[in-house]
Amino acid sequence: MSRPFAFLGCRLLDPASGLDTTGGLLVRDGRIADLGPHLRADGLGPDIECIDADGLCLAPGLVDMRVRLGEPGSEHKERIDSAVAAAAAGGVTSLAALPDSRPPLDDPAMLEFVARRARKLKSVKVHPCACLTRGGEGRQLAEMGLLREAGAVAFTDGGRAVADARVMLRALAYATTFDLLVVQHPEEPALAAGGAMNEGAVATRLGLPGIPPCAEVILIERDLRLVEATGARYHLGCVSTAAAVEVVRAAKARGLPVSCGVTPHHLLLTEAEVEGYRTYAKVSPPLRTEEDREALIAGLADGTIEVVASDHTPQDQDSKRVPFAQAAFGVVGLETLLAAGLELWHDGRIGLLELLGAMTVRPAALLGIEGGRLALGAAADLLLFDPVARWTVTETGLRSLSKNTAFEGREFRGRAVRTLVDGRTVFAREDAAT
Repeated sequence: MSRPFAFLGCRLLDPASGLDTTGGLLVRDGRIADLGPHLRADGLGPDIECIDADGLCLAPGLVDMRVRLGEPGSEHKERIDSAVAAAAAGGVTSLAALPDSRPPLDDPAMLEFVARRARKLKSVKVHPCACLTRGGEGRQLAEMGLLREAGAVAFTDGGRAVADARVMLRALAYATTFDLLVVQHPEEPALAAGGAMNEGAVATRLGLPGIPPCAEVILIERDLRLVEATGARYHLGCVSTAAAVEVVRAAKARGLPVSCGVTPHHLLLTEAEVEGYRTYAKVSPPLRTEEDREALIAGLADGTIEVVASDHTPQDQDSKRVPFAQAAFGVVGLETLLAAGLELWHDGRIGLLELLGAMTVRPAALLGIEGGRLALGAAADLLLFDPVARWTVTETGLRSLSKNTAFEGREFRGRAVRTLVDGRTVFAREDAAT
């Protein structure tokens, strides 16, 4: 094993315990051996390497619940190695890979293929999700029991909603047998069909087909009835409307086992980004109005929304440099997940621990994986970051194979300095002093 080491003089942040203090953290054999304000260089043995963190923040590594790896099937857009490199640069130490690849992750062999490829890289931990239905087509249930044994951490058809209520009811009922997490894409397909952006005045002015906000809440309200009937754990991958936040808030008040996530681009951007027919602002669900954005921030701040996830969807130039209506949905987001979230903290909209909790311990708990906390004996999956470092997003600066970021040219405050997985450094910023 590598030599034990300790970060000293850092701001320790652990959302799970509420820890926010200046101190140090000791790593031995890939695990957290000690942490707290009592750790000092003069109290450590000569065998321990001491690293001066110079006041930087040390937190659990980020856990991203929504990532498309590209591989298998779309290696020209992203590969597993490029995706984990981007994740490490963004401070992500664990990610859940969505199954809507081609071929889809709907059988144990495909899950093992992804897991094995990721393990060989010895970098960011990749946890595959499995298709909820065969082929992700929404008609027949996948072999959920076998897929869970193969390592699936959640079941979803990715960016496609399960439209058939009977199929969804069966999926939720079956999921209760193994306490599986079912993740839904909240968009009623018939209402969203052919749409390219949020339905409203901007879409009308641009002459683009719209996706009505009610397409989201209608599907959610239907599914909540099914959750009530089955008691299954149900997660909404990414909500985008004020109406959805209200419905989820009411469901939680009734005690339903419901959770939901939101993306940084929905928290920071609105449909106005589409002006000029910017295809890099074409996402699913679409960017909505300023009122919706404010409701999402409020929902995150009060705990209605538990998770912030990138919904990383790499698309190559050929998929985006086309007329808006024909362009593919999606943006890359692994490298901007932390920085975009920190904008809300800088603006005083959410506390730092609350924000980090939505990117660490809460997604880890939902997925049932280790990670997301600073605790004795826990895996040393760590993120050292500078919360005020200014940097500008550029396509050339991204490690993702595809460059379809919604934040091109935007200046952020806050950036990962060093990322560690099981005590091994998988990313270190070259221009950082530490």
